[in-house]
Amino acid sequence: MKNLKIFCICINNDLLEVVKKLDYIPVGLGSDNFSKEWLTDDTQNNISFKNKYYGEHTFHYWFWKNKLNYEIENKWIGFCGYRRLWAGKNYHLLDNPSPEKNFLNNLPKNWDKYDVILGEQIPLHHVSWTKVIKYGKVAFLRNPRSIFKKGRNIRFHFDMFHGNGLLDQAIDLLEKKDREDFRSYTTNNTSFNEGCMFICKSKKLMNNYYETVFPWLERCEKVFGFNLKGYGKIRIYAFLTERFLPFWFNKYSKTLEWPVIFYDLNNLK
Repeated sequence: MKNLKIFCICINNDLLEVVKKLDYIPVGLGSDNFSKEWLTDDTQNNISFKNKYYGEHTFHYWFWKNKLNYEIENKWIGFCGYRRLWAGKNYHLLDNPSPEKNFLNNLPKNWDKYDVILGEQIPLHHVSWTKVIKYGKVAFLRNPRSIFKKGRNIRFHFDMFHGNGLLDQAIDLLEKKDREDFRSYTTNNTSFNEGCMFICKSKKLMNNYYETVFPWLERCEKVFGFNLKGYGKIRIYAFLTERFLPFWFNKYSKTLEWPVIFYDLNNLK
């Protein structure tokens, strides 16, 4: 993969050999005792103490501050996780006796026309009434159109699972050039590209994204803080970036959607 580097984010040291076998770059996040063969987010200029709240974006911060300038322009740089991986050409053959062959390991020829690769979109409109009743009574009142499936948009979904009105408060803190566009995106879309995953060939584009998202998250911290309870709120900054990332790249670059495989690399140990 001379022109493609994939950073694979994991939370367990014992996945090292599996990641190396895939020819991916191992990235260790969290509290496990990672060996020196891993890249981690707690060296040099870092915000590793926010990992509990930011998820994989603490590594994105580390990459931005410590490594991005050393990467060669026009080399594709991508990110995946140990349970979400980019699909290769035979991704539909998940019963393959060598499942690792289903994962991306060569640069597809048709990518030349694009700037960024995003994961396929996950639909939100299928949220059941059982979940609406259990989690989303207030969200439903705030989003009356959600009585219909086509009205169960990104905003409604975020309200249900991460706190009513919190997405709106965060959007108000965006720079003016993105604020209303992102608001429209969250109210007019019932799906988004999944997983905080992307592959990009432009160092400038990646830098522009990081220069936008991290100052925004810092402004959000002043409103939401870190005294958060429950998984849906503790990781609110990760969930905000999960929605913002595909919006931003779709707005500012030419993107291509690509299949993502849900497969736990622990199965290959």
